[in-house]
Amino acid sequence: MFKLMSLVGLMLGISTLSSSDRRVEGDEQSKGPDSIHEFSVKDINGKDITLSKYKGKVLLVVNVASRCGLTTSNYDGLNQIHAKYKDKGLEILAFPANNFGGQEPGSNSEIKEFCEGKGVAFPVFAKVSVKGDDQCPLYRYLTTHSDEKIAGEIAWNFQKYLVDRNGRVIAKFGPRTNPTDKELVEAIEKALAQ
Repeated sequence: MFKLMSLVGLMLGISTLSSSDRRVEGDEQSKGPDSIHEFSVKDINGKDITLSKYKGKVLLVVNVASRCGLTTSNYDGLNQIHAKYKDKGLEILAFPANNFGGQEPGSNSEIKEFCEGKGVAFPVFAKVSVKGDDQCPLYRYLTTHSDEKIAGEIAWNFQKYLVDRNGRVIAKFGPRTNPTDKELVEAIEKALAQ
């Protein structure tokens, strides 16, 4: 009797699992995020931040590193565009990552100190992984985007994603595109105008 009850329970469990694993198209549980506003991250001090707080802002999401050959020009450029466009609705979100050549080896407090020394006035978040098995959810979303012009692995430090006021990623710029380059500035201005 016990074996029969166990077998019935097992069969019911399998039946329940298989029905719960089936997802109907449009089912909320199977649907991925529609925007980056659906993500939560930690700031450089370890405080949880919901990216929905940036609704209505144009965002430039950048993976940063303090010991990269691109560091000085990118931080200088990011500071310039932040100062020029912050009052018009641009916010830069910097995510330190140590995925490329060990160029961001420091702790969050060391990264914070480095950024303060660079005069960074835009938000810098806790160090994350932007690729590999430990890739953070936000960067998994960015790299698996439905638009093939946006999707794809992060190439190196300082890859940039432009996000519209509704949290939709609208463009990707490579690491060697300086934040003050004409193409990126024009894209920012167009997004701000909408």
